[in-house]
Amino acid sequence: MTQDILTGNQIHRADNLEILRQLPDDSIPLIYIDPPFNTGRNQSRTRIRTTRSQEGDRIGFLGQSYQTTKVGTSQFADAFDDYLAFLEPRLTEAHRVLASNGTMYLHLDYREVHYVKIIMDGIFGRESFLNEIIWAYDYGARAKRKWPAKHDNILVYVKNPKDYIFNVDDIDREPYMAPGLVGPEKAARGKLPTDTWWHTIVPTSGPERTGYPTQKPLGILRRIIRASSNPDDLVLDFFAGSGTTGIAAHELSRRFLLVDSHDEAIQVMRERFRDVEGVRFT
Repeated sequence: MTQDILTGNQIHRADNLEILRQLPDDSIPLIYIDPPFNTGRNQSRTRIRTTRSQEGDRIGFLGQSYQTTKVGTSQFADAFDDYLAFLEPRLTEAHRVLASNGTMYLHLDYREVHYVKIIMDGIFGRESFLNEIIWAYDYGARAKRKWPAKHDNILVYVKNPKDYIFNVDDIDREPYMAPGLVGPEKAARGKLPTDTWWHTIVPTSGPERTGYPTQKPLGILRRIIRASSNPDDLVLDFFAGSGTTGIAAHELSRRFLLVDSHDEAIQVMRERFRDVEGVRFT
């Protein structure tokens, strides 16, 4: 089982701790996880379908009228009695299986990031902390009694701070905010991203949308995978959700190992990977 699982392009419905304990030491070049944020409430997404209709309930492009049909709603409870006790053994195993020159990205939000960073410092060592990436977006409800929370936090740790993969020349570039100040050559090339990434969430009616709660955009995962892995490397996501990590890895000629314990996640991934050859579900 151990060697077979390392071939990649596998999706496991399982307790991720059980899968992690089957992996050998120093075997995974890149780990990305997006665990539940422990918001204490149900996370839900409603999928809709729109069709053109003279008696529609919304107006779209060029004043056309469209009718909205509710396709379905998915949700899960995002609450743990002891969130840190749940995460810590999984983070410890992730450190063990991470390759000697590997990188781990841990996607959180403002409620838990400061607590989890202390745990990660203890497991990896403070010297192995590379970055805290702020993913900023602008969508959704607006708070009236505080500054609206419109960002997530992504902690980046490496196994060895003196030896890790960072493919700076492969990273997608961004437009300069003031291109006239840098000259036409630099403006055309664009600038390297900083540790603050502006990227929209997955649009409600966009082609990426699966309807899975908390789905993350492909653009975020593509950037991570380009920067911190090489072609044919194995990328692990043991809170796989809708499978975005696997799709991005496949697009970029990497292998993937995805784990999730929820039936709904597996169903979404079966649909999402149906045209990808060689994917094995277990």
